[in-house]
Amino acid sequence: MWRRFVWLCAVLCFGASCGGETPTPQDNRLTIAMIAKSSVNPVFLSARTGAEAAAKELSTQHGIEIVIDWRTPPTEDGQVQAQRIAQAVNDGVDAVLISCSDAAKVTGAIDDAVARGVPVITFDSDAADSKRFAYYGVDDIKMGRAVMAELAALMGGKGKVAILAGNQNAPNLRKRVEGAMLEAQQHPDMTVAGTFYHVETPQDAAAEVVRVNNAYPDLGGWAMVGGWALFTQTLLTDLNSEKIKVVSVDGLPPELAYIEKGIAPVLWAQPTYLWGYESVRLIVDKVHLKKDVPIINPMALERVSMENIREWAKKLKGWGFSDVPEHLLQ
Repeated sequence: MWRRFVWLCAVLCFGASCGGETPTPQDNRLTIAMIAKSSVNPVFLSARTGAEAAAKELSTQHGIEIVIDWRTPPTEDGQVQAQRIAQAVNDGVDAVLISCSDAAKVTGAIDDAVARGVPVITFDSDAADSKRFAYYGVDDIKMGRAVMAELAALMGGKGKVAILAGNQNAPNLRKRVEGAMLEAQQHPDMTVAGTFYHVETPQDAAAEVVRVNNAYPDLGGWAMVGGWALFTQTLLTDLNSEKIKVVSVDGLPPELAYIEKGIAPVLWAQPTYLWGYESVRLIVDKVHLKKDVPIINPMALERVSMENIREWAKKLKGWGFSDVPEHLLQ
């Protein structure tokens, strides 16, 4: 009986690799649940492309399999995001990467994930009071200031402007509005008609612009802290570039026509591809390489105008955008 017991222990020890020197398949696999705000928003699709590119490159570099598990809801919903965090943790993911639609609604789910041993990183829109280990994205107050400062320059520092701001519950957008208002205060001959929120679809955003323009016939400019209204081409005919100037965040392919027509001479573009690419790199540093990672990881904006529109268009094409205007690539 004793010999049989020793033999059984030896077999079990060999099968389990005893001291863990031989990694199990799970040791060689890193699954990252990616939960952006909306699966129909092109900025988050580009972030997904960046995340998958980083996963492929880092898998080869480190000899592990890195998988991006896309769990983004079709439309913005902080409660659904919270549910998907919990489900991802239950399903055994190794990390969570999220852009928060509503920080208040996802903070509890983030903290629960961390308590269960699953690290969380935020991108684009933070949950600063949560236990996430890092954030990657722009300084939103600086972004808001940059948009308003550029608009003030186009308008000669005077006139009535409006701010277009998307989801009122998104913490990143609230900070951008704060920055825009702070900058507007530096231009005493400019007045802000108001901040206008909307459902984050191109159609809803463009409709809100038209509604506000009708309500304020003396409006001379728009500071758009999100680019939704320019994702559709309808405002190319509804806005008169001689009367209204626009400065907007983002520089996606549909928006480039607004630069060419002079309606939005300047776009402050986020290299949205890097949301995914750099965030995955930070996760690998933290989870696989056990490195210390900075809590705040800033992403620089790129100023896009007629001076560099072709260079920017080629960059977008390289990031996987299929709708870049062909004439800008030649």
